[in-house]
Amino acid sequence: MPIPVVRAETFYLPPPTQPRDAWADVPAAALVWRWIEYRMGRRAVPPEDTVDEVCYARINQNRWLADCSSCGSAQVVSPADPRYACTECTWGWCTLAFPADVPAVEAGLLGLKPGLRNWWHPDDPRNPDRPLPPGPDPGPLGEDL
Repeated sequence: MPIPVVRAETFYLPPPTQPRDAWADVPAAALVWRWIEYRMGRRAVPPEDTVDEVCYARINQNRWLADCSSCGSAQVVSPADPRYACTECTWGWCTLAFPADVPAVEAGLLGLKPGLRNWWHPDDPRNPDRPLPPGPDPGPLGEDL
């Protein structure tokens, strides 16, 4: 059976001294905050405010990720809870854009080795495969005609 694409709820797990379902009541987007508290040994308080911004989720080496538009840090996210707040700079909660058909995107990657499973949202301006908008023909030497 192929390895599924990793989501926050399967990545941010409680310490081995606790039952595996100890954090089952924590929403997927908040799991990273609980995990940071455990790993760093200090209190990590999520921001209370929201920001009027949409971030695009992507799959990078078999993990759903979101990148902070403020500091560039990234964390594992989940389509089950499409929001994101940065644990590094505490940039407020923003909405995450996932594809309309998450299972189809994940299924389309299962034939690849996990380290080669990468996907970008087609509307993400950082998508390296996003087609360039039509513009003037640059001509053979790069000058506009």
